[in-house]
Amino acid sequence: MVFYRKAAKDTPSARRNIVYSSRAWRILFQSAVTVFAFCLLSLSAHEYHASVTNMQYDPKERVFEVSVRMFTDDLEKTLTKENDGQRVIFEKKYEKNNDLLLEKYVRKHFAIQNSQKQRKPFNYVGHETEAEAQWIYLELPYPEPFRGVTLQQSVLLDMFDDQVNLLTVNYNEQKKTFLFKKNQTVQEISF
Repeated sequence: MVFYRKAAKDTPSARRNIVYSSRAWRILFQSAVTVFAFCLLSLSAHEYHASVTNMQYDPKERVFEVSVRMFTDDLEKTLTKENDGQRVIFEKKYEKNNDLLLEKYVRKHFAIQNSQKQRKPFNYVGHETEAEAQWIYLELPYPEPFRGVTLQQSVLLDMFDDQVNLLTVNYNEQKKTFLFKKNQTVQEISF
């Protein structure tokens, strides 16, 4: 609603001034809302909780190369909780201990079962820090066909209700993407 003094005459010029006044208020209001939203978002580390997992199959080696990306602050909170409240920080001097905690955590929350319901073992390769994220690397030998596979990807889902885990599988030149959420931590996958 625009408040203005009624012009003595209803002229095109007077109408134009009212329209300009209305636009000015709308722009001012939108700017204020944008600044307010930016201030609210800057109070938190980030506004969403997500991880990204990529599984790339190497047919020569018959192995999946797996990388999992998680926000550092989310992972620190989760591992601190898993570590009986002892604070976990991703700094160089704690790297060896963090690798032990990460491997234990990933083994608990990431798993693949073949069509015979056998859990497939994987090798924890390590992790690295990139900006505000942690990359975890795994190798998963998989010599059999990738059919009827059950995949679990539940990292951080027990910590954050809005957590989503996006997983992309690249297998023999085919690509499929899956979304894991709080009540959907396991999915069956076939190629």
